[in-house]
Amino acid sequence: MAKNKSKLQLAQEKNKEAIKETNKQIERLGEHAGDLYRELNDIQAIFDKIRNVPHEETIKYEDIKKVQSEWKHQADLIEQEYNIAAKKGAQAGAAGVGAGIAVAAMGPTVAMGIATTFGVASTGTAIATLSGAAATNAALAWLGGGALAAGGGGMAAGEAFLGLAGPVGWAIAGAALVASGVFIFKSRGNQKRLEDIFTLISERDTKSYSLAIVELNERINRIRKERMLLSRAIGRIETYGTDYSKMSEEEQFELGTFVNMMLSATQLLVNPIMGLQPNFSEDNYYEYLTWRDKKAEPGFANKYKKQIIFFANLLYKIGLDDIDKKLIMKSFSNNEKLLEALDMKKKEWDDKIFDAAIEALVCKCKYDNVRKQQHQKIVNILASASNKN
Repeated sequence: MAKNKSKLQLAQEKNKEAIKETNKQIERLGEHAGDLYRELNDIQAIFDKIRNVPHEETIKYEDIKKVQSEWKHQADLIEQEYNIAAKKGAQAGAAGVGAGIAVAAMGPTVAMGIATTFGVASTGTAIATLSGAAATNAALAWLGGGALAAGGGGMAAGEAFLGLAGPVGWAIAGAALVASGVFIFKSRGNQKRLEDIFTLISERDTKSYSLAIVELNERINRIRKERMLLSRAIGRIETYGTDYSKMSEEEQFELGTFVNMMLSATQLLVNPIMGLQPNFSEDNYYEYLTWRDKKAEPGFANKYKKQIIFFANLLYKIGLDDIDKKLIMKSFSNNEKLLEALDMKKKEWDDKIFDAAIEALVCKCKYDNVRKQQHQKIVNILASASNKN
């Protein structure tokens, strides 16, 4: 019964429910993204038949096609890599993804949802950490929070654990895995203190998921509207003929607006869902490496890069005093399951990893403040110029 559950257990349950709802919305997003991609292909087929299109319009149009192609390639890659990982996991006798559920192949709809959720850069490289093996980790994250969070054994668990950060990475890790470090302490006071920390982490990420769900729904609604506009555009273009030079000025102008419409629709495929991006990214890590006030040696920071990024995300916006830090470090250093997922042995643990993560968050805060100040200066300059005009 709920009254017998701790505050941490209740927070974890809410977190899992938020994860499930987020995953449902990601799958819905994949369905709508797939429909949008097919609609874009239809309008492209008509455009491809038009002759004598001005060079500048052709370049713009070809660029749009390239971005769409790269998005589809990323979705296919996610599906393929996940299915390969699932097959290897099954052969190795690893636990299925999800509690008591056999390893299953990922379908294209899910892969498209993941590709849209995490975004694809114009170069074809996935945003943040989502490239190569990390695409597989995204797939694991989608499936109910991954093998560890669902209580499974760990098909590619170590890789999945570190491949992503922020809400999704926390889901992969599973609150239970990290929070199990609470029970190494005999003192109820120490247990309570750690439970409070992990409760704050779970509540923080539940809020992130809730915001992401809103963002996912908004993206789906925008895709629906864009599909309607594209469908109407297809009907219009088919009446223009296939020779641009013989079209009226009005038709030529409208054709240009349809190219812009295709660009807008394509951005809905490749722009990431910001609520599911890491709070501490690889870019933040590289800023930290060049930060002149850091105490960690570059060699040490590079050696434990993945662990620093993970802990920085885990502790993002979680206030800790000195006692908290000592307790949580001890809980990590004695938590063999956590260390295994971090690709570390107990003897490899170094408290400096934790210190570096805290330091990296301080660095991020300073850089974020600088960026906000710079942005505000630009806003003020533009506002001043607008008032003068």
